[in-house]
Amino acid sequence: MAEKSKKTAKVVPLKNRKCPTCGAPAAVEFKPFCCKRCADVDLGRWLNGGYRIPTDEAPGDVPGDVPDDVPEDV
Repeated sequence: MAEKSKKTAKVVPLKNRKCPTCGAPAAVEFKPFCCKRCADVDLGRWLNGGYRIPTDEAPGDVPGDVPDDVPEDV
C-alpha cells in the first residue's frame, strides 16, 4: 500500500493550454478553447473549408470514381 501512495505523490497537474483561436488560456468547459465563441469560430472554419489538406489532385480525380458521362446501365 505504501507503493500506491508514492505513485499518487508524483501526480503532475496538466499544463494550461492556450486557445488555438485567440491565444487566451483554455477553459475546462470549452477545452481546448477559452469560450463558446472561439469554439464556434473554429467550427465555422471547418464547415466553410478553412482547414484543408493541400493536394495536386483536381476535384473528381479520385481513383475508383465513375465519370459523370458513363451510363449507369453499363
